Amino acid sequence: MIDEGLFPSDMDRIFLLPGELCVSDKPVLMATLLGSCVSVCLYNRRLGVAGMNHFLRNKALMTNEARGKSGEASTTYLIESLLVRDRLLSHLEAKIYGGGEVVASLGLSGGIGADNINMARRVLKDYKIPIVQEDVGGKFGRKIYFNTKTFEVQARNISARHNDYSGRKIRVLIVDDSPVVRKLLRRMIESSSEFEVCEEAADAYEARDKLLETDPDVISLDIIMPGLDGLDFLKKIMQYKPKPVVIVSTIAKAGSAIEQRAKELGALGVIDKEELGLYREDARSQLKYFAALKAAATGILKKLI
Repeated sequence: MIDEGLFPSDMDRIFLLPGELCVSDKPVLMATLLGSCVSVCLYNRRLGVAGMNHFLRNKALMTNEARGKSGEASTTYLIESLLVRDRLLSHLEAKIYGGGEVVASLGLSGGIGADNINMARRVLKDYKIPIVQEDVGGKFGRKIYFNTKTFEVQARNISARHNDYSGRKIRVLIVDDSPVVRKLLRRMIESSSEFEVCEEAADAYEARDKLLETDPDVISLDIIMPGLDGLDFLKKIMQYKPKPVVIVSTIAKAGSAIEQRAKELGALGVIDKEELGLYREDARSQLKYFAALKAAATGILKKLI
């Protein structure tokens, strides 16, 4: 749990996905979830301005890559964003987090975490900005909470689960714009001894925050939602924060182009919502849903490039 003494519950909260960056002139709680990625927390002691990034790799893979993805570009931009407000480098100090070697399950080579850590250190050294705290490396992920008012940072270690659910329930994040459907799915999930609902979200934007907050084992995802539809959100998940996903939608008919597209984007299960029997509590349909959730949670993810 977050230490409410350091991080008051009434503070505005901003959650960063991989490749994102935030600078704030007012007190906020910035948070993110790190594996091999690294976050630099930067603070101006005189003005109280602060910023944080979340980058995926040390250098850009291509010339037109978004600057937030690489440590070299992202950290440089973060520093320059604070220097616009105050050109004196002596007022800045930094903290570094992340860089764990936890990417084997994504089919990526080792060493990414160490490369990211070294890049953050190098850019800060080039600017002569002192690093006053580090929590980096290891073979685990981290949840990071950054109070920009006090420069207090709380890092919580997250051990890799390795698809081992012995002794605990599989945690499900429900994403659906209908409160009725969410309620029925929750009731269905909680009727099983193998699953529990860790959170609910009404749209993709709320879901991304819940994804970072709760780190679910599997996501039950609708397609037709306001703002960003489920397939576009699925694509972003599999690019930036791969998680097992089961699509549950009325337009995901068996053999349809929608079903095929969902699987191409990385969904490990696709269920037609109309066949789920939500309103009639069909036991066979429930078992189909549970089987899809369990297969996804114990399956092998493929990260989209």
